[in-house]
Amino acid sequence: MKLSQKLAAIGFSAIVAVSGGFIADHEGYVPGVYVDPIGILTSCYGHTGDELQHGQFFSEQECLSQLANDLESFNQELLNLTKGVELSKGEHAAYLSFIYNVGSGNFRDSTLRKKLHNDDRVGACNELPRWVYASGIKLNGLIIRRENERKLCMRDLNHVSATL
Repeated sequence: MKLSQKLAAIGFSAIVAVSGGFIADHEGYVPGVYVDPIGILTSCYGHTGDELQHGQFFSEQECLSQLANDLESFNQELLNLTKGVELSKGEHAAYLSFIYNVGSGNFRDSTLRKKLHNDDRVGACNELPRWVYASGIKLNGLIIRRENERKLCMRDLNHVSATL
């Protein structure tokens, strides 16, 4: 069973379940604690938190629970930060992946969000590829992820070309 199907079985909406699969594809799966490229303790599908310690390992179910809890939290933050904006499915999935990766504070203060609230939907989507640095280091994984998020973001916007 695909990860998105497992998340749907837990009770997530289709868009959040699909987003979870998209996020997991980009985060990768490590059933234990590891140090990410900028030195943050991370586990499973990109989960971070003060409770993580070197040497911890997690079952597949524990990793799925971490992802589900993170998705629920970040999705609620996304909905709060985009209140008044009706997101397309593609925008919702792309921005949930983005906020999952960079955090709600970065999303809240971003030009991307300002453009979104000013109804510059294309401009907002095109802000995603600017977020390819982690602690000042340009990461190839982020370049790929942001381009995939941008394409997903543009997918459902009518009369919009998915190219820059």
